[in-house]
Amino acid sequence: MRDVFVETSNYRKFMGALTKVDERGAEEACMVVVDGKPGLGKTATMARWVSQTQSIYLRAQRWWEHGDFVAELLANLSVTQPIRGRRDRWKRILDELGNRAEDAALEDRTFGLVIDECDLVSGKQEIMETIRGLSDIQFLPTIMVGMGKLRDNLRRFPQIESRAPNKIEFLPASPDDARDLVRGLCEVPVADDLIQFVWRHSKGFSREMVEAISKIERFGRRIDVGPEGVTVTDMAGQIIMSNRETGKDIIVPEAAR
Repeated sequence: MRDVFVETSNYRKFMGALTKVDERGAEEACMVVVDGKPGLGKTATMARWVSQTQSIYLRAQRWWEHGDFVAELLANLSVTQPIRGRRDRWKRILDELGNRAEDAALEDRTFGLVIDECDLVSGKQEIMETIRGLSDIQFLPTIMVGMGKLRDNLRRFPQIESRAPNKIEFLPASPDDARDLVRGLCEVPVADDLIQFVWRHSKGFSREMVEAISKIERFGRRIDVGPEGVTVTDMAGQIIMSNRETGKDIIVPEAAR
């Protein structure tokens, strides 16, 4: 499978939200909320953006309290020496983020903070107020990523919710997204009928489509692929992915259904 990132409609929506942050009127309105079901490419999109911008990425844990959040943030800022005192830790975080933001500005790139799985801590006021404080003081683009509960939980904190006017939902892939993903990642050519089969049975979830691509690729390397690429007929009787709801194998039939 090719080691490339395929830009889908979800990715383009995310980049559009960041453009709105750059063009915002109120400086403090620099939060972006990204949510959607698991398997729609949120984490892969965040990893891509973090890599391109050298931003900070945190993956929240359900057991985090405020001190855990601060410790994880310091570790990701490469601050390994213990710092005594809550005020001193806060000052060091602000200094480190400020320095990185200045470096990014000199290089004409965006720098921000991503908190993935943020819905796991979005009901914890002290953590959420700290995230708001970082965003307010540094005017730092802050992306909070969740799986559906994040928007509801933010309504409990209107002072935070008002700073996140840019909210996007990752949706299942369109047929065009599926075509781009399969042809972008798969190292063997794939026919349109098999791409359509993958799209329908994956229900547009990129995680399942990637699973299918790996199986198509392995199969395609064992046969003489025709001019159209690997077809449904070629793969008849082969397991192509798992059904996320039942866990059962999805087998390519004799004819597309």
